[in-house]
Amino acid sequence: MKMRKFVSAALLVVGIGLSADAARAANPAKPLSDKKFDALAAQALEAMKQKAAVLNIQGAAVVSYVPGDSVQGWSSKMAVVGRLTDPKASTNGNNLLGIAYAKSAEMARTLKDSGTAGGAPMTGEFGWQGGVVLKTSSGYVIVAFSGGKSEDDVQVSKAGLEVMKKGF
Repeated sequence: MKMRKFVSAALLVVGIGLSADAARAANPAKPLSDKKFDALAAQALEAMKQKAAVLNIQGAAVVSYVPGDSVQGWSSKMAVVGRLTDPKASTNGNNLLGIAYAKSAEMARTLKDSGTAGGAPMTGEFGWQGGVVLKTSSGYVIVAFSGGKSEDDVQVSKAGLEVMKKGF
């Protein structure tokens, strides 16, 4: 009799576990709506502008949201934070927005903060630090900044990511 009750209880627990798993599979986390992303991204970009001002740097900021478990597309917003380019940075100058998007593209491929994945960067990537990525319940948030030293770019990106976290 005791064994029968134990088996019945075990089957009930297993059944509940399967029901919870089935419920999660049937109701995955909803992606962030465009309206909510736009509002969060605007706040994140403002936070990035403020952090850049504190650090006395200028550049370009990018905030992206990737719905789902793999990168198949994203929504993004960008802002020029003082300057789009740095004409004196090298022989040809630097397109700071291009660099911020290159950091974002690297993170989209690796799902790790820019410049931390290890190994040689692919063509189109620089392997430079300055971007941060976060796995959320409904996808990924990718935030990048270019315009200062790598460690400063990371701090600006983290300021934007902190705002984006509030939406998940």
